[in-house]
Amino acid sequence: MSKPVKEMMIREYRDLLGDNENAIAIGLRGIESNDTNAIRSGLAKKEIRVTIVRNKLFGQAFADTNLEPLSSVLRGSSALAYGAESVVDVAREIVAMLKKFPDIELKGAVLDGMLFEGDAGVKALSKFPTREEAIAKDVTLILSPGRKLVGAVKGPGSNLAGIIKAIEEKLEKGEAIAKA
Repeated sequence: MSKPVKEMMIREYRDLLGDNENAIAIGLRGIESNDTNAIRSGLAKKEIRVTIVRNKLFGQAFADTNLEPLSSVLRGSSALAYGAESVVDVAREIVAMLKKFPDIELKGAVLDGMLFEGDAGVKALSKFPTREEAIAKDVTLILSPGRKLVGAVKGPGSNLAGIIKAIEEKLEKGEAIAKA
């Protein structure tokens, strides 16, 4: 392959991935073309793209970026899956597709420059919380002591309000109130 063609492919990879700094490397070798189309269209519905890459050119295109660690797991026919809200969503979708298409090879994933290698790494990544889930969990942890405090302050006050309400109702009916 000529040098201008290689440079064009490197530019194309950079354009396709854009600002994505997280991706999953998969292998689709041995999967029939109709199944590959089904995988791609299923992922496309979730805004996940799949791009077949040439391993060496990928390494050249993304040297000194967060995607560089993926170069070490790219062997043989490789594809990148990227997009969605986060790479965790991508991992969850691909792991879910393994039930229907068990021949998908999970080579590795990168999250914030950290490599999750092989089948076990991608499956572990799929169990991580997404950014939104992590933020919701943090907010809950931050707010729970405040809720407990409000409940502790509100409890005796609502008991007192109940007693005053009972006294008010008795007085409205003209009943006598017993002294304590």
